[in-house]
Amino acid sequence: MILWWGKKKQPDPKTGETPVEPLKPGETPASALDKPVVSLDQQLFGNAPIAAEPDLGDDPLGIRKAAERIAAERAAEAAARDASVLRQLSEGLKRSSSRLAEGLAGLSKRKIDREALEELEELLITSDMGAKVAARIARAFSKDRFDREVSGEEIKAALATEIAAILKPREKVVDFSDGPRPRIVLFVGVNGSGKTTTIGKVAAKLSAQGATVLLAAGDTFRAAAVEQLRVWADRAGARFLSKPQNADAAGLAYEAVEMAQKENLDLVFIDTAGRLQNKTQLMDELAKVVRAIRKIDPTAPHDVLLVLDATVGQNALGQVEAFRNTAGVTGLVMTKLDGTAKGGVLVAIAEQHAIPIHFVGVGEKAEDLHPFSADAFARALVGLDG
Repeated sequence: MILWWGKKKQPDPKTGETPVEPLKPGETPASALDKPVVSLDQQLFGNAPIAAEPDLGDDPLGIRKAAERIAAERAAEAAARDASVLRQLSEGLKRSSSRLAEGLAGLSKRKIDREALEELEELLITSDMGAKVAARIARAFSKDRFDREVSGEEIKAALATEIAAILKPREKVVDFSDGPRPRIVLFVGVNGSGKTTTIGKVAAKLSAQGATVLLAAGDTFRAAAVEQLRVWADRAGARFLSKPQNADAAGLAYEAVEMAQKENLDLVFIDTAGRLQNKTQLMDELAKVVRAIRKIDPTAPHDVLLVLDATVGQNALGQVEAFRNTAGVTGLVMTKLDGTAKGGVLVAIAEQHAIPIHFVGVGEKAEDLHPFSADAFARALVGLDG
């Protein structure tokens, strides 16, 4: 089983736990060891299954007990990995959560009245969540809490719940095996958003899981972007295609898809230019790239991922507006969350735009890019570690 092809398991609505896949009829615990639990970070990237095979003996009851133990071990490993992801997000979002924590400290151990709600709303606005989101969260927070004292932890937990409710409809793990093969993925975004690095990180993760990936350096205007993508391709063991500086990006995209089809590759990741200063020219170029791709595969691109830089705060909303209609954006990636106190802007984007959020980045390494989890992000944003 190739883990990056696995679809996400949904948690039980009553317990909140991700279900462990049961044994199938006629299956033994030994064969079940080949089917690892898919935890939060395994949804896309995966980890090695438990290697030790239990001493089953001849007793069927012993086999069943062994199967139950294996399931418990899998669940424990999944929980540990999820906790690790939450710790990484909490560390990465420390600047954003610290700003919130300082403001929330003033609301602790006092009655929630009109003045307190106004302070909370202002705090959420200054955290780059925007006025609309701030008002929505403050209203929900005041329900059942108005005119009574609340502790700091209760405030954080309540805010995390309300933030997660906004983010949850946007949570979507990408199944990169879905659709035609090769699957063509177009990455768009302004220069400096972390687009090229994100392509490299995703390619490295998927290549490690056995996918064959071609990286196409479609930002032909910036020599630095081409070389950066070449380095990531080398790290990932991925195929790489580039052209001389200022070459036609549409022609390169066409060649990339053609090469992937001939060589029977799984994925094609195409980088693009991001000169938003001249929006008309940029969008015309993107449209030309899409037309070139569709000459070979009329269903492509199968994904158009918009990469956003969290450090720009509310300006990210304008970037979503600029790209979503003209480029046909199908999903979002938010990078550089570790370098800003403006992580709350992702909540504003989720409220305003019905576009799935696939990944969040909290560092420079490939392992610092995570599949997006609404609950984990919300808890990390307000400073809840557990």
